[in-house]
Amino acid sequence: MTATLITNIGELTTNAGSPEDRSGTLHDAAVLLEDGRIAWVGPASDIPALPGGYLDVDAAGRAVIPGFVDSHSHIVFGGDRAAEFEARMGGQQYAAGGIRSTVAATRAASDDELRTRMNGLVAEMLAQGTTTLEIKSGYGLDVATEERLVRLAAEVTPEVTFLGAHVVPEEYAKRADAYVDLVVGDMLDACAPHAKWIDVFCETGAFTVAQSRRVLEAGIARGLQPRLHASQLGPGDGVRLAIELGAASVDHGTYLTDEDVAALSASDTVLTVLPGVEFSTRHPYPDARRLIDAGVTVAIACDTNPGSSFTSSMPFCIALAVREMGMTTAEAVWAATAGGAAALRRDDIGVIAPGKRADLVLLDAPTRVHLAYRPGVPLVKQVWKDGVAVR
Repeated sequence: MTATLITNIGELTTNAGSPEDRSGTLHDAAVLLEDGRIAWVGPASDIPALPGGYLDVDAAGRAVIPGFVDSHSHIVFGGDRAAEFEARMGGQQYAAGGIRSTVAATRAASDDELRTRMNGLVAEMLAQGTTTLEIKSGYGLDVATEERLVRLAAEVTPEVTFLGAHVVPEEYAKRADAYVDLVVGDMLDACAPHAKWIDVFCETGAFTVAQSRRVLEAGIARGLQPRLHASQLGPGDGVRLAIELGAASVDHGTYLTDEDVAALSASDTVLTVLPGVEFSTRHPYPDARRLIDAGVTVAIACDTNPGSSFTSSMPFCIALAVREMGMTTAEAVWAATAGGAAALRRDDIGVIAPGKRADLVLLDAPTRVHLAYRPGVPLVKQVWKDGVAVR
């Protein structure tokens, strides 16, 4: 593989800084990519002597950041829920049960139809700087379809999450415990070979804490790692359950108590905020400033899905986090890169440092601040994934 030297970087966000400045910002910098990894990082004045044959890329004073790590998405689905979005904008309240409206369309779609939609969204994400993503199932809610969803997701990412416990399907109405029996039995048997993670929507209208515990403990027993949706629609005990079971991430956290925040700050569980959800549902935005000041590790993800957050743009979510959640741009970029990596328990991505994966984004802007300063503007000029320019 040909080495690539990116020079004349006006602002380089490495995420390899000190606890006081995690961004590890360098100016007038350069980065060497070789064999899919970062080979060297430093000031342009210290570029090492290189053999011939490398590709020289002039950043022309622009900013470079790590590739975005989107640790929460639901991009294998059928159908469309634009009418539901329009109804919410007219005042209708969001509820977890809306998920069921996607299930019939997903069950009816062929593998090729689901694959085409999924690959289109992956390409859309990559064009906006996302180089690593997690994908959940959860729109099948029967054994055969859930198996299809995790199997298809595994074609494009190793970060596959089995979310059979998304909501209770209509055929199990008023029989939630019986549905949980299915999830932890035949459905888990079919899906575990294709997945790395197990998740559950622990929320009013979805699953209770006791049911969520059953699902997560069954997944852990099968070698899957836990993560959890919690406190999206109101306060509850999901956060404490996630921490107790060693979940890598608890996601949403719109309604957190002081006890939740204290427990998170004392744990290694990441709180993943999903700004696109609050934008789309008109629920209040989580207070990320409160979380960061308390010492909680925060990640940002898009939660790309057809119902509550049909955006695939991490730059848009960064702008929302800065404008609505009290984050600085440096904090938001860290949360969308290194924070997402922490939510996936990965230490090889989200950082520009020797030995890490060569996943980088060149912005058509002099600083990362422009991601929030110029919302909605396509600022991603070039993307490298494993050292290869893919855009």
